[in-house]
Amino acid sequence: MKALTLTEYNKFEYGDAPEPKPDPNEVLIRVQACGICGSDVHGMDGSSGRRIPPIIMGHEASGIIDSVGENVEGWSPGDRVTFDSTIYCGDCPNCRDGQVNLCENRQVMGVSCGEYRRHGAYAELVTVPAHILYRIPEGMSFEEAAFAEPISVALHAVNRVPIQQGATAVVVGAGLIGLLVVQALKRAGCERIIAADLVQSRLDLALELGATDIFLSNEVDVPAEVLKLTGDKGADVAMEVVGLGKTLGIAIDSVRTGGSVGCVGNIEQMSQFSLQKVVTREITLHGSCASAGEYADAMKGLADGSIRVKPLTSGVVNLSDGAEWFRRLHAGEDLFKVILKPDSV
Repeated sequence: MKALTLTEYNKFEYGDAPEPKPDPNEVLIRVQACGICGSDVHGMDGSSGRRIPPIIMGHEASGIIDSVGENVEGWSPGDRVTFDSTIYCGDCPNCRDGQVNLCENRQVMGVSCGEYRRHGAYAELVTVPAHILYRIPEGMSFEEAAFAEPISVALHAVNRVPIQQGATAVVVGAGLIGLLVVQALKRAGCERIIAADLVQSRLDLALELGATDIFLSNEVDVPAEVLKLTGDKGADVAMEVVGLGKTLGIAIDSVRTGGSVGCVGNIEQMSQFSLQKVVTREITLHGSCASAGEYADAMKGLADGSIRVKPLTSGVVNLSDGAEWFRRLHAGEDLFKVILKPDSV
């Protein structure tokens, strides 16, 4: 098969790779679309430490079942599917509690971190455990279905914080996940959604997708503007979708006393923030990692149009051109989701 392999940091090779064989509980999928995730871009240059070459990355994918393992039931060749990025065991205490994203034995598609190597979907074929599959509804494109993974991340993040009908929320960071969080907050019943970012075009798109107010965070004092909009009260919830100490500070300063901050971004391993404000104002910080059962809701949101992804699609390109698009994303071009498809599709 053909694949795009990270052979060393910042170097890809497109060419032949061994064809994977499904284990008894796995299916073999003929990939039709696979998105480039920000974590893959950070993995490419070695900064995350979770993409040790050689590795075929890619975990935001969809495709057609090519064959099934001998123990697989309920799935057949020809079925159109997408799949969770997390491979969880289903047996550990966290899995039994429904926290499959925190599985003690988890692996992640397209990740090589020293503890394990699991090739992903920047390839013509990929093997996937049957228990993480989801059926693609009639009429939904493979490109749309490939968004199920990032949508589930946004939905999980919003599910982690307490939101009442009519709540006010702030989203700090209007990148791809931030814009999906905006839509997830709207679905959850937020009446006012305030988005902050450094890029005007992203804020304009936030308005299109459900934000009610936008602020350029390099031009205004965002927490001060939030106070003006909320009668000096502050927002009920803030979602930090960047992962820096500075933006976490904006989120903390934007919520009311007793409010909640959802921590989604993860750029810095260590961040400074005002512990005194968190303690004295009883602000609750909620970490959010991947997703835990939100895939079905992600597919529902795509199907009913309450979550829109076409405005977030910057390009659908051949897998053989993937290295160039990685370069452009790494260089900081103002792109959202780039989807790779095998040249044979």
